[in-house]
Amino acid sequence: MAAISVLRRSSNILSKNLICTSYNIRRSFCSDDCTEEKKGIILGVYEGENDDVILTKAASKFNDHLGGKLYDLIKKAGTNLKITQKGHGKIFNNIDKEFWSLCVVGLGKENLGYNELEAIDEGLEAVRQAAGTGAQLLKNEGVTRILIEGLGHPEQAAEGSALALWRYQENRSRQYWQVIPTLELFDDCDAESFQRGLFKAESQNLARRLSDTPANQMTPLHFAQETVNELCPCGIKVHVHDKDWIETKKMHLFLTAARGSCEPPVCLEISYCGASMDSKPILMVGKGVTFDSGGLCLKRCENMPKYRGDMCGAACIVAAIRAASALSLPINIEGVILLCENMPSGMAMRCGDVVMGLNQKSVMITDTDNEGRLMLADAFVFGQIMYKPRLIIDVATLTPGSRAALGSAASGVFTNSQTMWSQTRKAGIITGDRVWRLPLWKYFMKKVNRFTSHDVNNKGLGHGSACLGAAFLNEFVDCVDWIHFDTTGVGLISEHKNYSYLTKGRMTGRPTRTLIQLLYQLACPSEGQRKIE
Repeated sequence: MAAISVLRRSSNILSKNLICTSYNIRRSFCSDDCTEEKKGIILGVYEGENDDVILTKAASKFNDHLGGKLYDLIKKAGTNLKITQKGHGKIFNNIDKEFWSLCVVGLGKENLGYNELEAIDEGLEAVRQAAGTGAQLLKNEGVTRILIEGLGHPEQAAEGSALALWRYQENRSRQYWQVIPTLELFDDCDAESFQRGLFKAESQNLARRLSDTPANQMTPLHFAQETVNELCPCGIKVHVHDKDWIETKKMHLFLTAARGSCEPPVCLEISYCGASMDSKPILMVGKGVTFDSGGLCLKRCENMPKYRGDMCGAACIVAAIRAASALSLPINIEGVILLCENMPSGMAMRCGDVVMGLNQKSVMITDTDNEGRLMLADAFVFGQIMYKPRLIIDVATLTPGSRAALGSAASGVFTNSQTMWSQTRKAGIITGDRVWRLPLWKYFMKKVNRFTSHDVNNKGLGHGSACLGAAFLNEFVDCVDWIHFDTTGVGLISEHKNYSYLTKGRMTGRPTRTLIQLLYQLACPSEGQRKIE
């Protein structure tokens, strides 16, 4: 299985402590009548021939413990419910004294693997879907302690169940908080993989929480404080810079994007050192617009509330760097996150303004709702000057074109390196959080840089907004490998129940796990990974 395979002992302890804290802290706020522990268990079944049911190893042992009662119940219920199909589940109560509820989840056919046409490992994704379904069903039954078998892939079982249990409820009165059940591995010796999956899911849940917090509670300064709180205990250096410092660095594109708001802009520099000092770092940049109204080019009112999550790119970067530290990846990472709000006011940038970028290219602002690319441009140039990186990775909800083309199925990816695309594609296949390559052609570059009065235009000419946005950013990348994730379709609110382990109507935190897997592949290229041609 292509997944992170080796953890240093110290990082294993760290991740375990972080997870235990994260999952148990919410239970202390529930009302006094929630003190009774209700145990539940999740077991898996496969589809057999002629509507037969194939129990997993753990389910088979549990069935023997019940004298064959579980198999009979599954067969009887499965006639109408198709329990064995992927993502389906069924609750059975009062069949064992130890457990309040037992949930049987379907894994589909046995021995599912990589599907080239779908660009996904169907076996790993079936486990996530099944685990997510089971965890939600047991939670609805009032279960407070969930035991889950490994379902053949303990890491993915942990990911699916932990992602499914997450809720954003920080702004509800404490007496109405839902109890978040604890998770434990049942009848499987691979506790390390399970713990690793819990931590990867919790990293994505961190990105979800940051993205879902209302904009008045997640201002640029609040985001900076949350970053310090999350990363500094892991030994990661975080430098927080104010507006005066930004002005001394002459980040005029960033300052122009930020000047419409009363909230002051903030620049974060994040440093994780996991390799030797002479090893070139990876530069990670995230779009950090904590609220995007569109500026003078105002967005539609009905769509505006979800743009509190326009900093989800920055949230994914913070979460991925925290994961890299806890997993002790032998790699150096430098993060640059520029934070601001894009608001209309008498000070806001205007359509037609021309501003000089850090690389001395003049930029005309044709659309004030395209502020993200202005910020990323300054971050790119600053990061390249400061750190001399070997690779730039940026994540941003940059354009509606990405959502129009791919929906919530995959992140749009642009890269100037075939090798980096192969690595990114492999990471998406393994995590189930897919990516799809979009063109970075000279055709689009000419649409943003062929003007007589200025060097670059922040909107460009014609259709293909995602490609035009990437072409604009390419003007600020200088002879270095670069991967750009356009996550407008996947990173904001989950509008449909496409994944059993992601909550409809809440932020997704995508593509955090794909970033973690990509960093692992870049840091540990020689370690065994699932072979994907």
